[in-house]
Order: sequence, then C-alpha cells, then structure tokens
Amino acid sequence: MKKRITCILLSIIMLIVVVDPVWATTISDIKKDQQRTQAQLDEINDQIDSAAGELEVVEEEIGEMDSALVEIIASVSILEDEILEKEDQIVVAQADYEVAKAEEEAQYEAMKLRIKFMYEKGDDSYLQLFLEAQSITDMLTKAEYIEKLYEYDRKLLTDYQNIKDEVAALWNTLEDEKSELEATKCEYDEEKAALEVALEEKKAVSDNYETQIAKAQQEAQAYKAKIKNQTAKIKQLEAAAAAAAAATNKVTKVDASIITNATGSALGKEIATYAIQFVGNPYVPGGISLTAGADCSGFTYAVYKAFGYKLPRTSTEQRSAGVAVEYSNAQPGDLICYAGHIGIYIGGGMIVHASSVKTGIKISYATYRTILGVRRIV
Repeated sequence: MKKRITCILLSIIMLIVVVDPVWATTISDIKKDQQRTQAQLDEINDQIDSAAGELEVVEEEIGEMDSALVEIIASVSILEDEILEKEDQIVVAQADYEVAKAEEEAQYEAMKLRIKFMYEKGDDSYLQLFLEAQSITDMLTKAEYIEKLYEYDRKLLTDYQNIKDEVAALWNTLEDEKSELEATKCEYDEEKAALEVALEEKKAVSDNYETQIAKAQQEAQAYKAKIKNQTAKIKQLEAAAAAAAAATNKVTKVDASIITNATGSALGKEIATYAIQFVGNPYVPGGISLTAGADCSGFTYAVYKAFGYKLPRTSTEQRSAGVAVEYSNAQPGDLICYAGHIGIYIGGGMIVHASSVKTGIKISYATYRTILGVRRIV
C-alpha cells in the first residue's frame, strides 16, 4: 500500500509542475500548446481521481477499524467488571473456606479428646458405667447413648469435611474463571494496541492523500486558467484575421469552397457539405431530426446516419467514437468535442452544430469554446 501511495504522489508532483508558456505568435502554435496543456490537465485529473478512489478505500477501512476498536474497548470494559465481580466472589469463598476449615478442625479436636478419654479410662470405666446401671433398660440406654455420641461426632466431622471440600472446589473454580478472564483481557489489550497503531497509520495515509489532492486541485485550476487564456488568445487572433478578411467575425453562412479547399477525405467533405444545408433549422432538446429539430449530438448522429454510420447517441459517448486526432490536423467531417457539446468540422477553423434553442443549427468558429478533443469517424 505504502509503495503504491508513493508512486501516485510522485506522479501527481511531477504533473503539477506548471511550465511557463512559450509565447506563441500563431494560432497553430497556440493550439498545439493548448492541446499539450489539456493533456496535462487530463492526466492530473486522472491522478486526482485515482488518489480520491484510494482515499475512499482508506476512509472505509478507517471506519471499519474504528468500529472494531469501539467493540474491543467495550469488551475490555465488560471483562474488567467481570474480573472485579469474580474477585469479590473469591474473597467470599475464601472466607467460607476458612470458617469450614476451622469448624472441621474444632470437631476433629473434640473427637480426639473423647477418644483419648476412653483410651485412658479403659474398658473398666465402661464396665463400671454398665454395673452402676439400675436396670437392664438403664444399661441399654447408656450403651445407646455412647453409640449415638460416637455417630454424632463422626457425622459432624464428615459434614464439616464435605463443606470444606465443596468450598475449596468453588474457590478453585472461581480462581480458574478469573485466570481465564484475565487471559482474555490480555488478548483484547494486545489486539486493541495493534489496532490503534494500524488506525493511526491509516489516518496518516488519509491525511497525506487529502493534502496531495488539495495541492493537485490547485494546480489543476492553474492549468484551466492557462487553457482559458490560450483560448482567449486564439479567439483574439481569429477575430483579427476574420476582421481583416471579411470585416466581421459573425458567421451566418459559409462558402462551399472552404470545404472543398480543405485538406481531407472526399467522404469527410461530402459529410460536411451535407451538414451545412441544415443551417437555420431548429434546435430541439432530445431531437434527432435534421429538419424538424435536433440537439447537438442528435444533429451529428442524424448526419452520420445518413451516410450509414451509427454514432453513439450522447455527446459524451461520441467523444470516444472513431479515432482521436489533434485539432491542428482537423479535417472536414471530424467531430469537434467540447464539455457537454459537439459539432462537425467543415474546414477553415469552422464548425456546423446545433447550438441552442435560441440560435438553432448554425456555423461558428471551432474555438468559440474550449476544445476537449477531435474524433475522426471516416
């Protein structure tokens, strides 16, 4: 990714160096310079689009990483609460264990004392106890009492041992669960740290893209201004030439000799001658009729259709039709492409085109607007 970014940024930096124009003295020289400037502008716009696409991908990745980080932070917080709760449970279990252990030990000590007493007194004491009995019933009662006392001691000791074992098992279980929670939290902490580092790197890439795109856009504006200045200069020179030749720069009709004397194919000249006969017919948005009305691309579409060629319908699509040629090499029949508009070159620096609802189909100087490209169909 970093290598790719570096390549894109280096390309943009190379493109945004605006070379001071060489002052051309002829229309042809200025047009060639304008074509070079337009090519530079198109290339830098492509680079801006590419960088913008990369930026969009990076920002989407940043959004996903932000969401993942929020989820991890929430999970860590829950784990911390669970660990605290588990620690409280362990404290209680430990206290219960100490109580159970103490009770078991006390009972055990009591049993030892009774066993010691019986051992030290020997069987004579028990014999004396039975001989002092007043009756058989009394003797059985005393024997039963001794037996119950022994069973009672054993039961208590067993109960206390069971309680102690159960509490110890619970304590160990809680300790294991706490250890597992702490291990999970450790993993989340590591993942959170790695994600934060990656997120900062992504944000740095995003900032770098935004800076370079902004700079490239500024330079693109400089290219546009240069093209406008070149167009204005061309118009000025053409107007001066037209004024000297015809004392006017308003084109209402054209001499057919302009077409026949121009360099180009016979078919191209035939298409141009055919197209100019519809000058004065109306402009109709969406129309493709040479008589009832057509829009700019509808006009070119209908003219070429009359010669068996099927052009794409819109001016944007027609900008990709045929093959590209430089304006300095334009011939009758070539399509002259503008932003959102198109016309047919007839020679002598002029085009025929469906201009607007107000003016209809008319003839204009080809450079009345910024030329984006020239396409040769025949």
